[in-house]
Amino acid sequence: MGYHARMLVIKCAACRRKLWKYFKIGKGEVLRCHKDRITKLYEMEERDGKVWCLCGKPVGIDKGGHFSMIRNAFTYAGTKDPKK
Repeated sequence: MGYHARMLVIKCAACRRKLWKYFKIGKGEVLRCHKDRITKLYEMEERDGKVWCLCGKPVGIDKGGHFSMIRNAFTYAGTKDPKK
């Protein structure tokens, strides 16, 4: 039953730069970020099949419809959205 939705800000673990704002649905860790749920891009770069922070660290791998996130390369914080 429990509907869990949160708006998260994904940041680079190395330099703490904001990368994007992401609408997470469901419980658990952020293992992948679906591109259609990214609501705002801050500073990031896509090249060579990966997602990079501007500091030069890779944070994810482009898998087409989503980014497969690299563990320990990013952090996130956010709030729960009210049920809709």
